[in-house]
Amino acid sequence: MNQRIGIGFDSHRFAAARPFILGGVRISESDGLQGHSDADALTHAIIDALLGAAALGDIGVHFPPSDGRWADADSQDLLTRTVDLLARHGFRVGNVDATVVAERPRLAPHIAAMRAQLARTLQVTEEAVSVKATRPEGLGALGRGEGVAVQAVAQIVPGHDC
Repeated sequence: MNQRIGIGFDSHRFAAARPFILGGVRISESDGLQGHSDADALTHAIIDALLGAAALGDIGVHFPPSDGRWADADSQDLLTRTVDLLARHGFRVGNVDATVVAERPRLAPHIAAMRAQLARTLQVTEEAVSVKATRPEGLGALGRGEGVAVQAVAQIVPGHDC
């Protein structure tokens, strides 16, 4: 069994009176995101990329919004469960690369904290986690500041290489 690659995508619109959590980091400069769990779009995209790489479905299969257990769930917990699931199928995380698309807030000051948190949860070094942010320059709903979108790519490798 060789390395495998998966792609994940997630998006959420902003919602007042919710904390804004991205990559497991609380960002106080903005309203939060609307969603069934904590709506951490960055972590959700990474989960989908990991599950896709292992051909294990997607986040909705494992943590469906129809199941009350996942209401307001901490997405770092969901990511831990995903890493455990990968291990049970003989894989571990190799690396992840994600791009956050958002007009606001400014994310650069939070990138290092996101990388550190995600690396801890993924059980990899920070060098194996890349998080980038870009602005859509006023184009479309994201450019109007209505929400956040994230695309992630993940590599998984055989678990015996741990």
